Amino acid sequence: MRESHPMNGKEERMATTQTLRLVAHDAQDEQMRAGDIPRHSAATDDDLLDAYSQAVINASGEVSPAVVNIEVHHRSERSPRNGRTPQDVTGSGSGFIFTPDGFALTNSHVVHGADQIEVTLSDGHRHSAHLIGEDPDTDLAVIRVEAPLLTHTELGDSHRIRVGQLAIAVGNPYGFQCTVTAGVISALGRSLRSTSGRLIDNVIQTDAALNPGNSGGPLVNSRGKVIGVNTAIIRSAQGICFAIGINTAKFIASRLIKDGKVRRGFLGISGQNVELPRRVVRFHDLQAENGILVVGVEAGSPAQRASLAEGDVIIGYGDQTIRDIDDLHRLLVEEKVGVPMALTFLRRGEKRTISVIAEESRVQNRISAP
Repeated sequence: MRESHPMNGKEERMATTQTLRLVAHDAQDEQMRAGDIPRHSAATDDDLLDAYSQAVINASGEVSPAVVNIEVHHRSERSPRNGRTPQDVTGSGSGFIFTPDGFALTNSHVVHGADQIEVTLSDGHRHSAHLIGEDPDTDLAVIRVEAPLLTHTELGDSHRIRVGQLAIAVGNPYGFQCTVTAGVISALGRSLRSTSGRLIDNVIQTDAALNPGNSGGPLVNSRGKVIGVNTAIIRSAQGICFAIGINTAKFIASRLIKDGKVRRGFLGISGQNVELPRRVVRFHDLQAENGILVVGVEAGSPAQRASLAEGDVIIGYGDQTIRDIDDLHRLLVEEKVGVPMALTFLRRGEKRTISVIAEESRVQNRISAP
């Protein structure tokens, strides 16, 4: 997978200036067509800033009515002292409604393990909500707000965004007013590892700051269309923020609404990435110089039933070359669950192929909040 390189501070300022000029020119053209300003007038710095501000105001105004505050209640697992009942532990985050019948997207880590979910709309009204499903491997979850005819967002296309374009992060951390931050898309095609060990691919990197409680809120473009779901911030890296692309979120949400979960394959092995000896690569004419060394096989797992053993090095799954654990994770999708697949591996230098049937993964891991 080819990644876009993150921009440095100078490049980000240049990209922001270019975005300002493009926004200003678009606004100026509209004014010219309306006869508000003469055609010979050039955009000044004030015009650029005004156009930039207006773009942010319009985009945030478009999406804010659908952005909600999510308050979750967890029953404390600690033993009560002095005979008192355990107290509820509360947490909060943001989300956004994407259908008129109340389906909302947020982060898995915001609602994971919640005993009760309450949602506060932008108008201050509070409603109960229930969890439809969550996918910790992508840090996404769908809840349903128990209220009719709700304002909802318009979902965009994360495949069409470009590095340098305007990005606006919206959240509702307190339940009575949305917070808005703006920046640019710094990089595309990034990967972010969840605590389940899987990589979240096609992650959007932006310098639009995420305020506390904004996890799960939308990242929108200048037209107010949602292009991502805000999920994480690296505070030690000068506020680099990440959002799950909305195309990924659409796919995950459809599965969660349909089945309440996302099915992924499970082989039952533990392994580590290793480099293959060059003589072995040349002898077998392999497409890659790396593979997965099997260091453990779970009892009763698909891998054990297929006679995979410790010390084997996996180099292929189906008709795809396997270079590392992330390659294998990407291929263990729901379409492969319960389907016999060819697993190619090296055993003491000999190339072998066996048939293995992946089972549905039952592991659910919690992702820590940013």
